[in-house]
Amino acid sequence: MQILDGSFPSGVFVHSFGLEPHVLKEKVKDINSLKIYLENLILDQYSKIEFVYVKKVYEALEKEKLNLVKKLDNELGTYLTFEFAKASRDIGQNYFAQIKNLASKDIVKEYFSLIENKSCIGNEIIVLSVMAFDMDISIEDFIVMWTKKNLINIAVTTLKISRIKPSEIQKMLFEIDEILEKFDYKNIKNKITNFNPLFEEIIFAHKNLEPKMFTT
Repeated sequence: MQILDGSFPSGVFVHSFGLEPHVLKEKVKDINSLKIYLENLILDQYSKIEFVYVKKVYEALEKEKLNLVKKLDNELGTYLTFEFAKASRDIGQNYFAQIKNLASKDIVKEYFSLIENKSCIGNEIIVLSVMAFDMDISIEDFIVMWTKKNLINIAVTTLKISRIKPSEIQKMLFEIDEILEKFDYKNIKNKITNFNPLFEEIIFAHKNLEPKMFTT
């Protein structure tokens, strides 16, 4: 699907999803450490922030609570570092420009009008969640597609900034699939938390990165 393709529109992903500082600090230097990084990203971050947001957005849309979707969209950036928040907004706006005329459900059209009127930020995960809801894509299927999109883009970045072989990365990505296959999508927690041990360590060790606000 084009809306879940990281290379569409061209140049959308302008950051490395936090990978670059891990490579510079030699926390990610081979296929084993890359696998740990990706597992950590899914289990310690995505499952506790992004997956929770997807669940909340779907529930709000099902109940036609547009104000709640707006609230979720506008508060997301507080859980991210400055650069991640900016990238989330920029990527979301790029996706929005491509899909804003494709909505069929009234609640989705109303949300898109809020972005158009700059009443909503239009974060990537929210924009795509709303569009997936409009297309009747299940929460589980959307989360899997969204996560795989990110993993593929991280893999592409890895090839550019490390010496890990493409064949190793391809094999490792298939192994990561097992995490997504076994994940309990029906019991995603309602509480948003944000503590990624590996990422926090790098954030505070790298002089050019800002500490992020996190909740526990």
